[in-house]
Amino acid sequence: MQKTIDAIHHTGILTRDLDGLERRYTDLGFTLSPRSRHLLSARPGELPTEGCTANRCALFGGSYLELLGIVDESAPDPWHTKAMADDYEGFRLLNLETGDIEAARGQLVAAGVHASGILDLERDVETEDGPRTVRARAVHVDPSSTPEAMLGVAQHLTREYVHQPRYLSHPNGARGITAVLIVAVDAEAAAITERYCRILGASAVRNGARAVLEMGAGQLEIVRASDAVAVLPREPIPAPSYLAAMTIAVDELGVARGIIEDAGVPTHGTAEGFFVSARDAYGAGLFFVEA
Repeated sequence: MQKTIDAIHHTGILTRDLDGLERRYTDLGFTLSPRSRHLLSARPGELPTEGCTANRCALFGGSYLELLGIVDESAPDPWHTKAMADDYEGFRLLNLETGDIEAARGQLVAAGVHASGILDLERDVETEDGPRTVRARAVHVDPSSTPEAMLGVAQHLTREYVHQPRYLSHPNGARGITAVLIVAVDAEAAAITERYCRILGASAVRNGARAVLEMGAGQLEIVRASDAVAVLPREPIPAPSYLAAMTIAVDELGVARGIIEDAGVPTHGTAEGFFVSARDAYGAGLFFVEA
């Protein structure tokens, strides 16, 4: 049976140093889309104005990694990104994917989380065939329901204008985000795991210290804070519960690791590949595995 929420749509790293974040992820071997300033309108039909944030993305054809930066502290901030950055910068955003946003919103509400209405999103982008309009539909979850992540669910309507072929080839051979790891404070770990089981319509399967929830494409992994040292030794702890790491599938581990180490970024061997610490990747631990 097709699940309503069935993949990782994108992850996001938040910073006030977008220039540095771009440089680091280029060093890590990712091709990035052009920088795009976020625009907003106070009312339908009004000319958009620039918000306080801009982004660049590493696109993989399915999922993508958003590098989100606060670039103008004086500009409007309807998404409260400045307050989020004041709390802590790093891996803050997780969007899951659906092919039916109405059903997905119903599933979120049934799971006991407070969700926005359905948002219809549009923006113009340049393609190799000229300007095109990206269209999507999304639901945002109230952060009080999921303090470990700024969570949302999105439905592509024009995927081809986001995942343009010219941006999909990465020097490190990246193919996609295959997993996201959440650290959950012990007292709430069971409740957090059960919440994501309800959101995804999935069961958790134990794999060592991790509770693993499989999706159609990718998986969520949840580890208790007291067990995190076994999975993330000596990693920073920015909050009681938090998005800790993501797994990137690459064509060849040796090629990817060589690019990253040649850029002066330390790597650490794992059973399945290698790891780059959140300290060296702007607050997001990165596991690399072979596709």
